[in-house]
Amino acid sequence: MKPRILVIDDEAAIRDSMRMILEYEGYEFNGAATGEDGVALVEREPIDLVFLDIKMPGMDGLEVLSRLKTVAESLPVVMISGHGTVSTAVEATRLGAFDFIEKPLATERILLTIRNALGFSRLRDENKTLLRVVEVRHEMIGSSAALKQALDTVRRAAPTNATVLIRGESGVGKELVARMIHRNSLRSRERFVQVNCAAIPDDLIESELFGHEKGSFTGATEKQIGKFEQADRGTIFLDEVGDMSLKTQAKVLRVLQEGEVERLGSARTLKVDVRVIAATNKDLEQEIEKGSFREDLFFRLSVIPISVPPLRERADDIPVLVRHFADLFARENNFHPKRVAPDAMGALQRYRWKGNVRELRNTIERVMILTAADVIGVEDLPGSVRPDARPGPPDAAAEKAGTLREFKESAERAFLIEKLRENNWNISKTAEVIGTPRSNLYKKLEQYEIRQEPGSDT
Repeated sequence: MKPRILVIDDEAAIRDSMRMILEYEGYEFNGAATGEDGVALVEREPIDLVFLDIKMPGMDGLEVLSRLKTVAESLPVVMISGHGTVSTAVEATRLGAFDFIEKPLATERILLTIRNALGFSRLRDENKTLLRVVEVRHEMIGSSAALKQALDTVRRAAPTNATVLIRGESGVGKELVARMIHRNSLRSRERFVQVNCAAIPDDLIESELFGHEKGSFTGATEKQIGKFEQADRGTIFLDEVGDMSLKTQAKVLRVLQEGEVERLGSARTLKVDVRVIAATNKDLEQEIEKGSFREDLFFRLSVIPISVPPLRERADDIPVLVRHFADLFARENNFHPKRVAPDAMGALQRYRWKGNVRELRNTIERVMILTAADVIGVEDLPGSVRPDARPGPPDAAAEKAGTLREFKESAERAFLIEKLRENNWNISKTAEVIGTPRSNLYKKLEQYEIRQEPGSDT
């Protein structure tokens, strides 16, 4: 479809000249002799670009520009004038003009302006589309009572500066909740800084959070700004806050109490204005009893507690989540949209989803890629999800085990893989769950040649 360009100018000679240039270059010409006619045309028909004369009888160009922006805010408008002034150009720009060119109109200048204006419009539209996709990807999908209760708390908490503690199992969407709070807060224009406390070694987390000065420790060759400083005036998201050491907890407490940070190797304190959102899948009350989490920090973090329900408690949301993920992957990969058969959807709803929404998302992506037909049936689902799944050997290799040792090793390998999947391949978390040191788990992974599965999140 040809781009439609409107020329609003009271001089017939200008309109005729523009018509010849535009039609020769393959554009669709539309003309209007008055501002009133031009505005009326934009109100009735889709227009891609406007050339607008400044000096016209009746409404002048600036008034017409203002009207056009009311009718179609994103429409690019190029102002043209035989005797332009700086003040007029400034005012036109303030009102939203894309460009300002002077008569006599040079053909090369006109064509360059058209390419720039239409290119800008395409880029703006693409960005809007991308933003809509991003927004969709970062929304909690569903209408179950359990989810509605959590989202109601999110809506009430978001416009405030209160500290929030998000609780829930791995994979339920705690990060999505944190981002929703930030996007709907007074700090939405500032940075959202995320820190995975479980993924940073104990000897590095203080440097990551609070920064360090050059030479403060071995390897500190340059000054580093900490995450709290980076998040100044914005939001910091402390994911898996229950995995922080007591020493680090004390320093985070100071930030919450005093609004101050101190870089490693520095005696100078820095003021920071940061909203803290924390998340955990641990029972922090239990951790307090064990002495591994500070009670005073817990009370500081949980000013507004939000519990995100596991997927098994919101099975009614699974159909809409499945359709959402299926449509999302179809768009991202230029797939033909696929439908999930009723019996397959029933199986998805009955499955327990230990990995919650994250596991469901990965499952739908997998079946979307691997299923050739337009309809996804029960037979296309992973074996563990299908209703006919039965407990069997821990691993296929167990069937081939000829000795007790081989069977034990096969079973141990399968057990480790299952636990890694449940904890989204987080080594620290998995080691804690199965009650073994992290170093020992690494040795087992090497022994059994276990590698992270493609498509799984880290």
